[in-house]
Amino acid sequence: MPERRRGAALEKALLDAAWEELTDTGYARFTMDAVVKRAGTSPPVLYRRWSNRDDLVRAAIVHTLKESRLDVPDTGSLREDILTLMREINSTRVQFITIMSMHLAAYHQETGTSPGDLRDPLVTGRAEALDVLFGRAVDRGEINPELLTERIKSLPFDLLRHEILTTFAPVPDDALEEIVDTVFLPLVR
Repeated sequence: MPERRRGAALEKALLDAAWEELTDTGYARFTMDAVVKRAGTSPPVLYRRWSNRDDLVRAAIVHTLKESRLDVPDTGSLREDILTLMREINSTRVQFITIMSMHLAAYHQETGTSPGDLRDPLVTGRAEALDVLFGRAVDRGEINPELLTERIKSLPFDLLRHEILTTFAPVPDDALEEIVDTVFLPLVR
């Protein structure tokens, strides 16, 4: 008999099952029943936590974004920190970014949300991670903190995501360097 899951372990199993169902079938064919079957649980267990599929989809996405958050590099230079993080995203997250975009178009249309609503850095913990990275650069005197808006902080990663979604492939390293050296760094110095 399998061990009974409870609390955080049960919630993680449910959210992992929901994410797997979403990536396998897409939002249009995503059902609560399929998640119940995939998680090996009962409908009341799922419905006690999420009353509808949109709430479950959102929770699964936020859970997956939190779980897939990368470590913040500390190379001693803002340029190398940003490039290291972009290279890691580029080498490990192309499929994830593509799935998020392709499979969730119907979700955004039905719920009236946007991709930005799901990538909320405060919900996923990304804001704190980037604040640490940029805080170190400010402490080293590499950047002017007055020029560091939220849009500028996210700019290199937004451009990377745009490149990935344009080609559905990893971005060449020279393009990453161009984003950092000719677009991003001049804005913060």
